[in-house]
Amino acid sequence: MSTSSTFSSDPDHWAKLAATLTIPTQMWVDGEGVDSRDGTRRAVISPRDGEPLVEIPDAGVDDADRAVSVARKVFRSGVWSRLSPRERGDILIRWADLLDRHRDEMALLISLEMGKPISHSWQIEMRTSINLIRWYGEYADKLMDESPRGRPDSVALVTREPVGVVAAITPWNFPMTLACFKIPAVLVAGNSLILKPASQTPLSALRLAELGALAGLPAGVFQVVTGGAVAGQALALHNEVDCLTFTGSTAVGKQLLKNAGESNAKTVWLELGGKSANIIFPDAPDLEKAITTAAWAIWFNSGQMCTAGSRLLVHRSIHDQVVAGVIAKLGNLNIGDPLDPAVEFGPLSSRHHRDSVLTEIRCGLDSGAHLVAGTTEPIDRDGYFVAPAVFDEVDPDSRLAQHEIFGPVLSVIPFDDDAHALQIANNSDYGLGSAVWTSDITRVHRISRGLDAGLVWVNCFEEGDASVPFGGRKLSGNGADKSVHGIDKFTNLKTTWVQL
Repeated sequence: MSTSSTFSSDPDHWAKLAATLTIPTQMWVDGEGVDSRDGTRRAVISPRDGEPLVEIPDAGVDDADRAVSVARKVFRSGVWSRLSPRERGDILIRWADLLDRHRDEMALLISLEMGKPISHSWQIEMRTSINLIRWYGEYADKLMDESPRGRPDSVALVTREPVGVVAAITPWNFPMTLACFKIPAVLVAGNSLILKPASQTPLSALRLAELGALAGLPAGVFQVVTGGAVAGQALALHNEVDCLTFTGSTAVGKQLLKNAGESNAKTVWLELGGKSANIIFPDAPDLEKAITTAAWAIWFNSGQMCTAGSRLLVHRSIHDQVVAGVIAKLGNLNIGDPLDPAVEFGPLSSRHHRDSVLTEIRCGLDSGAHLVAGTTEPIDRDGYFVAPAVFDEVDPDSRLAQHEIFGPVLSVIPFDDDAHALQIANNSDYGLGSAVWTSDITRVHRISRGLDAGLVWVNCFEEGDASVPFGGRKLSGNGADKSVHGIDKFTNLKTTWVQL
């Protein structure tokens, strides 16, 4: 199924495409679609209407073991690991080209399985995914080894080698983007990769694997094992998995660390939760843009982002203006069917997650917090919709300000001066995203240096590209995805000392 080079704003286009779409129904192991060995399957439910889309294999321990065995055999064969970097890069570039040609189809799978508005799936998620695969493909032969200047009677070589078999466990909120934060970096280094996508959103990953095979990836180099916690734990405990990379909840990340310790002490790289502080000072260069972006930072992807600007820190002198502006922006959102190209705000990912977010809103009210926008009830329509909620004058130590709700729930916290803003912003177990809005260049550097976070955006939010790392600290995880640093996790350093 091919695509046009531009996004279609015609609802009929997407309705017709959905009616004829071929949806994957099998795992991708050793270069082909396969069922689970015991035949167990689970339904994929579409958040847009609560209806099942398809059933896919629910992998067990035996299925994970089969994929790992294939990955190990292929790695040792050298069909990929010993291919020249340029040849690996060319295959990744062809893969990116294929994804671009199938962009409509891929975007539709994302919107159906996750509930993301089709315009965001096509224009944002697929753009980022394609760009990441192409960037790493172009970088393939630019990763240099070292030969440090040593003594006159010796030569030292420092080389990077692939770690071997990598397992990646990825989340449902950006099923393609966050998988592609890892996939091309793992593969361009010469590793074999097993992807375990979230059980809610396996469809785009399965189609991604099919297109990878068409691009020239050898069988067994990239495999997709579908299922839930059983498959994920089996990979984490497997002694033939050399490295595990994970994006998801902090609780699961901690469990994966335990699993690694109980098995072969494999390296575990974690990208976990967040409670990003979005700090607006009175001298923001464009206060209207800051207000619009503050609203976007909590409504985009229905608030289901680890970097969501869920804590809005506002200087008291502009507090009323900013809060009123954010509420107005949230009230004007086009909420509806994610397959409608005009829709901005779609459903939450599942009935369970919708109920969890509503419970957090009710708990906030019960604790005495001041709800100034939103409601404790779901939106009355098909699908798992929750209206954006805004709590004002939130206690920085309260659950609303500390707990990652992972939904469209904003906590507004006033501050008095720079030191107060930093104290509030760093009062969190997380350390992923943050933002500063100011015209004072000295304040930009002072606040940025003081923020205990891996990402700081200045006069913007959620910006970046493939060339810069993405990662956090504290309970937000370790290591970094994207950029040249994204490859570091998937290579081993070897020192070779040659005595002359």
